[in-house]
Amino acid sequence: MTNSLRPHGYQRTPLPQEAAPTPPTQRAEEPGQQASTPPAPSAAAGQQPKQRDAFFDNAKYLAIVLVAMAHSWEPLTDSSRTAEALYMVVYTFHMPAFIVISGYFSRSFDMRPDRLKRLITGVAVPYVIFEVAYTLFKRWADDDPTYDFSLLDPWYLTWFLIALFVWRLSTPLWKLVRWPIPLSLAVATLAAVSPDIGDDLDMQRVLQFLPFFVLGLCMKPEHFQMVRRRSVRIASVPIFACALVFAYWAAPRMTSVWFYHRDSVQELGAPPWTGPVMTLALFGCSVVLVSCFFAWVPRRHMWFTVLGAGTLYGYLLHGFLAKGSRFWGWFDHEWLHKPLGEITVTVIAASVVTVLCTPPVQRIFRFAMEPKMAWAFRKDPAEQARSRTTTAA
Repeated sequence: MTNSLRPHGYQRTPLPQEAAPTPPTQRAEEPGQQASTPPAPSAAAGQQPKQRDAFFDNAKYLAIVLVAMAHSWEPLTDSSRTAEALYMVVYTFHMPAFIVISGYFSRSFDMRPDRLKRLITGVAVPYVIFEVAYTLFKRWADDDPTYDFSLLDPWYLTWFLIALFVWRLSTPLWKLVRWPIPLSLAVATLAAVSPDIGDDLDMQRVLQFLPFFVLGLCMKPEHFQMVRRRSVRIASVPIFACALVFAYWAAPRMTSVWFYHRDSVQELGAPPWTGPVMTLALFGCSVVLVSCFFAWVPRRHMWFTVLGAGTLYGYLLHGFLAKGSRFWGWFDHEWLHKPLGEITVTVIAASVVTVLCTPPVQRIFRFAMEPKMAWAFRKDPAEQARSRTTTAA
């Protein structure tokens, strides 16, 4: 079942800054934010920059809802085989979808100073802030005042930020090599059979999820058009149905910890030869289900499209409620483990994360998610030249 092997982890688990396509963006994408497209030279002359792509905002919002729903199902999986099957299926593709989107929008990333600044302010600083905030929350909510601070051991949802930071910095390397996806799969396989990697910076997850980021880097707009064809949409229905049936069969026979990509096969009690097998099998299953998910994402502007810009907020903020519900024993109530209770929990989780993605919440917490921090950086010569030109004009 969904037992966690390491208490700091999924009892430290985990999307979604983006955590989505048109052209690649400069802004760091966590499970939620889609940065605006870098303006063309003509934009500086007064033309409007390119608009956000509704498809990707829709995809990010729907994915973050699935993240929150899956977290609400986790306490129910020991008593409900159906909840366990749904949990396994959703975990197969919800974070891979976020990571593919993040990789796609990282295609233009290089070591240019402005992009490094955005990486620091949009990923590294929120990581530090929320790592500290989650630790303080655990000390208070779980009545554990001696719980240690550790920036080297990401707690619960913050693993994604440190992973995105590492992936982003490695982007120039993946753009340089000839076969990036096979190479990234080889790295993930080696990580899966290397228990000595340890817990620092959650490197098992960083390396085992790496192929999805590299896949996003290699994707082009036409690839997203392919998965949105009507034939793919029709085929995705029986594929998802088969995935649910298989998950229902597998639920009592395997642990969901495989889908967290947090442990080596030795730590899962499996022989080393299962490392390559499970790495490739899970990657293949995830890619198929991510494609099916993208096939059903609406292309047009929807009522929730605007929320796609705030999914990082929903991702990080809902963690306090997700963990607090465990600390405070909310799931001890018997009726929550009945079908009606499970539906209620699902609706509440989807509603809460939706609220947390709204513009008012973004405005309140922007200081932590997207700090400007101009005081912390030197102006590069190009910026200074532009500033002098503007002043002279």
